Amino acid sequence: MLALLAGTPALAQSDAPVEYSERVPAGSYGRSTLHARTQEWVERRFAYGPKTDFSTNPAAGTVRVLGTVKLKPVDNKGQEVERTARFEFTCQATDEGYTYSVGAFRVITDPQKLDTTVPLDDYLAQLRAEKNNDRTKNDRRVRAQANSLASEIAMSFRSYMNQIPASEDGSVGLPAATGSN
Repeated sequence: MLALLAGTPALAQSDAPVEYSERVPAGSYGRSTLHARTQEWVERRFAYGPKTDFSTNPAAGTVRVLGTVKLKPVDNKGQEVERTARFEFTCQATDEGYTYSVGAFRVITDPQKLDTTVPLDDYLAQLRAEKNNDRTKNDRRVRAQANSLASEIAMSFRSYMNQIPASEDGSVGLPAATGSN
């Protein structure tokens, strides 16, 4: 068994996709409550704008939106250069829980062409190919920033979902049904 493991190439951390996904059990909340909370988060708490392509389908329990973040590679002089990136947030609510993801990052490489984006992996390959990448480590820098942002967005959403008000939770404040007085 050890020989088998030694001969298998390990995936480098840089080969992993930049995304965050999680499946969360619902507890006592149904699909409509979870969907409404997700929609409310996107409409009122989503801090990654401008947001576009917001779509919601209560019957299916789905919410989707594109958000915006800033990535900061450095130039030859070590000065940060801001690059805008778009990402996709999706959530699917069911009566059993919800599954959400933050990913599909796309970078706007030319500020003069806002409609032209490239997948994050392609952008990282461009950074790796630059002759000064050994010094700037832009590929690792930008990947780490994107991973951190995906985690931050997920944490913001999960924190919000963990704070469902008591008025939406039918079991809060009801007496226990133990059968004894």
